[in-house]
Amino acid sequence: QVQLVESGGGLVQAGGSLRLSCAASGSIWSNNVMGWYRQAPGKQRDLVATITRSGSTNYADSVKGRFTISRDNAKNTVYLQMNSLKPEDAAVYYCNLNFFLGQLYDYWGQGTQVTVSS
Repeated sequence: QVQLVESGGGLVQAGGSLRLSCAASGSIWSNNVMGWYRQAPGKQRDLVATITRSGSTNYADSVKGRFTISRDNAKNTVYLQMNSLKPEDAAVYYCNLNFFLGQLYDYWGQGTQVTVSS
């Protein structure tokens, strides 16, 4: 079993910054992908950014140039640096870790709220 614990959400003014962290523990296959997704009220959960163990990244178009995903493999931790936040970035942000080992293993954190005031 894998556990993901997120931290770093909160309230910030538009134009401000926040840094989210997600620490993974448990039986983690090393060749994994970690990422962040977000879900606003009444909307589906959408991709924000992902990063492979080797550091390859993928971003949603809406956050390119403003958000940066990174990871510390030794700590099994992924970060999301969010700059120039906009009111439309407000959502619950979820950490995700997945890997394939004979089958797909897909794990989610409990979510952390990000609120952006205009």
